[in-house]
Amino acid sequence: MNLRHTALRKTSARTISIFFTIAVALAFLGSAVAPGFAQDRPRSLFDLLFRPGKQREAEAPRKQPRATIKRRTPSSNDTGVPAPEAVAKAEDARVVLVVGDFLASGLAEGLESAYLAVPGVRVVARASGSSGIVRDDHYDWPAEIGPIIEAEKPAVVVIMLGANDRQEMRVGDVREPKRSENWMKEYERRATNLAKAVRDRNIPLVWVGMPSFKNSTMASDMLAYNDVYRSVSEAAGGAFVDIWDGFVDENGAFVTTGPDINGNPVKLRSGENGINLTRPGKRKVAFYAEKPLEKILGTAKPAQIGALGPNGLAPQLPGGVSSPADIERTVPISLTDPELDGGQELLGATFVPGAAKSQTAAEKLTKEGIAPSPVAGRADDFGNGIAPESAAEVKPDADKTTAIAN
Repeated sequence: MNLRHTALRKTSARTISIFFTIAVALAFLGSAVAPGFAQDRPRSLFDLLFRPGKQREAEAPRKQPRATIKRRTPSSNDTGVPAPEAVAKAEDARVVLVVGDFLASGLAEGLESAYLAVPGVRVVARASGSSGIVRDDHYDWPAEIGPIIEAEKPAVVVIMLGANDRQEMRVGDVREPKRSENWMKEYERRATNLAKAVRDRNIPLVWVGMPSFKNSTMASDMLAYNDVYRSVSEAAGGAFVDIWDGFVDENGAFVTTGPDINGNPVKLRSGENGINLTRPGKRKVAFYAEKPLEKILGTAKPAQIGALGPNGLAPQLPGGVSSPADIERTVPISLTDPELDGGQELLGATFVPGAAKSQTAAEKLTKEGIAPSPVAGRADDFGNGIAPESAAEVKPDADKTTAIAN
């Protein structure tokens, strides 16, 4: 009896072992042959043996893909507006000469983009990246600007420099510290000589100021330099372009990201130091400089005036004066025109002479100073129905005067 029970136990153990081996083998083959089946593994041995894979796959819920939202991030190369198509420049195109340091090179790139579709304007960049006003031993702008103007023959000169001038200056045999009293006097003298070298050749001058910088000390220096540029350029008869507000926030603090010329948020400065300009930043600086350049070059196109000339410039009269627009003007209206008080005709109607009309109350008041008689019982009726014209003739009755006793 014991032997029989022992044999049954062994048979049951072998049977279970065989089923377990088969189950493991089927699971291994299913995962190797059908990856989709491996991802949806059976929950039990019964599911593995008696439920086909297609039924399990049909019952499995399908996962819906997550919706992704694309967000616009400020880009250092996206100007927010499609670039205009470039056109061939005319042979007699007027030259905009841009001189200065590395920031002037960026300004020239922005102006090239601005006048890309204007055949009558050509931008020429003659900048020296590490130059300035302080190190005249490296590059002397007052001395070098003359030959450059003779070679390029510009219609206007645009200057932008000063970012490299935060250093000592040699004045005679003395090295003056930055922004000391003698340093500022010499700096203004050299800037004046540069502006004078341009204006002595009867060429319009546009001086573009410095933007704000991330370093607070550097930003403070740029503000002081801008004051010098403004006074020097305006004294020479030129125009100063202040771009400071375009690169700070509403509190006057430096910003790396801000609105471009179309109001779209873009990255204006590149690098961690916040000195160099991105492509939208260069275009923004050029946008500020376009205002005085439009007046000098005649490229401004006022609303409802008409198209520009064939070269993209305003038509020129003898002497270089732009032709005035034919504007229809309206004759001013006089305050003493008839029928202002309840007139029956529109302005511009043809006047037909006829019988003389009596003056209205408004005409008597404005022309002769005679006010209409007050209505009896109204607030302005002070004479019990007596008109103001005859009220002055009535003397007060002494008997009716009431005295106030103390």
